[in-house]
Amino acid sequence: MNKTIASASTPALNQTRSASVWLLVTAVLLTAAALRSPITGVGALIGEIEAATGLSHAMSGMLTTLPLIAFAVFALAAPGLSAKLGIERTLFYSMVLMTGGILVRSLPSVAALFAGTALIGIAIAVCNVLLPGLIKRDFPQQVGLMTSLFTTCLTFWAAISSGISVPLSQGPLGWRGALTIWVVLTAIASLVWLPLLPKRTEAGQNLNKATVAGRSATPEGEVTNTTARPQSDLSQASGPRLRIWRSRVAWLVTMFMGFQSILFYVSISWLPDILQERGMSAEQAGWMLSMMQLISMAGSFLMPLYAARSDSQKWMTAATAALCVIGFGGIWAGSVALAPLFILLLGIGAGSTFGLAIVFFSLRSRTTEQANALSGMAQSIGYILAAFGPTLFGYLHDLSGNWDTPLAVITGVSMLTALFGYAAGRKGYVDAR
Repeated sequence: MNKTIASASTPALNQTRSASVWLLVTAVLLTAAALRSPITGVGALIGEIEAATGLSHAMSGMLTTLPLIAFAVFALAAPGLSAKLGIERTLFYSMVLMTGGILVRSLPSVAALFAGTALIGIAIAVCNVLLPGLIKRDFPQQVGLMTSLFTTCLTFWAAISSGISVPLSQGPLGWRGALTIWVVLTAIASLVWLPLLPKRTEAGQNLNKATVAGRSATPEGEVTNTTARPQSDLSQASGPRLRIWRSRVAWLVTMFMGFQSILFYVSISWLPDILQERGMSAEQAGWMLSMMQLISMAGSFLMPLYAARSDSQKWMTAATAALCVIGFGGIWAGSVALAPLFILLLGIGAGSTFGLAIVFFSLRSRTTEQANALSGMAQSIGYILAAFGPTLFGYLHDLSGNWDTPLAVITGVSMLTALFGYAAGRKGYVDAR
């Protein structure tokens, strides 16, 4: 009797699983698209924002620094929230918070501008940490592919936001409207997460029944439901969070994440100014930055795919970071004619190292809890470094009066990225003794 019931329910369960998988993939990619697009357009609109609000350069600079600070502070809270609420529910609440933050930011008030920016940063911080863990949990056979899609989607929409913000601001929407259009994306992402909450729980209960009947088997590569885990399992999440800070592998991944974050945020903050000092026009320098971000998509897509096929990623990590050494070193040498080549190398290097840093959260952990803890640690420290990197870079310019000293320093940081990337890429796990 039990076998008959289980056999009859199998097609329905397979259909439920298939629909749930595609809905989950859609939710992950929509969330990835929203992780940078609401904030990357701010830099291009700083001049208009200052003119409209009367903010000083220092205060307007906080609009780009504030999200990074939020990334660093709230990344540590994400694993705990996930342990209490579940990953899907935490991600859903985060997307709702991001939607609210974008709306608050659009209000005609300087206080609302900063408050909304902070809310957006908090929401992004939580999603940054939890999505790699969700990918490890629900797509164990496609970690490389899903990480590639995730990082590419994030990078693509960040570049789109940077490119369309100024044209949109020059129309009837103005700069506030140009920053607010992303509420459509975050609202849709929130709605896609919503049905996943009850459906995935129900699917898990049905699968448990089928297991008891002796007929349940999850095909390799399909989504694995763990939403309805016992509370005892969730209570163990604090263990990995505490132990992760004593792990040598975790610190190597963290430092690699931090240094590659410095390279990226220094590039998007100062590269146009550097190129203009080297003889490019403002328009040409802007196109160079756009080209770098678009080229980085290739690296962020391909490298996680290759990385997931090997136990060790030390040479590919060191080699891609070395591209940044050549890129920054070439710009430091001052050759305007070869600048497009150096920007090309920077784009490939920046995208590849970012994709590898994200996939390491899955490849260097054995469980979802470990992946979340490693992601929280690495992103918290990484974004602290990223927040101070552009500021220090600008300070060195003011101190020296030119870009040679800052470029020498960032070339050295690129070398450190390669060294820590080589060490983080060696085979191992965060719980190794």
